[in-house]
Amino acid sequence: MSLTRQGRHYLTIGIVQWLLDWGVMVGLSHLGLAVEIANIAGRVSGAALGFWLNGRITFAGDDTMVGRRQFLRFALMWTFTTLLSTWAIGAINRAVGLKWTWLAKPGVELVLGALGFLLSRHWVYRR
Repeated sequence: MSLTRQGRHYLTIGIVQWLLDWGVMVGLSHLGLAVEIANIAGRVSGAALGFWLNGRITFAGDDTMVGRRQFLRFALMWTFTTLLSTWAIGAINRAVGLKWTWLAKPGVELVLGALGFLLSRHWVYRR
């Protein structure tokens, strides 16, 4: 499976995930929920969609699958990246405020998305 094809699908699915994640985070934090909790809620919503779509579309192939082992790997990766994301979002919020945090979230998630692509391609969805 070509890296270009995988990258294109990962990016497309990632944009959909990110819109859901960002929308949930902004909506909940706008309603007064702590930005760290809102960020986790957003990431959960995006992750639920992304795990399945990336496993079935982006990384689908003879040497890949979506099962219990892959889910456990994904959960480990997701936990690590969520801790990093939540720490960064909280630090940005404390430093420059909520509206700047909303604007900064795409950059934080872009960096973590690149890491997630590499881990997904070479570890998460492997047999």
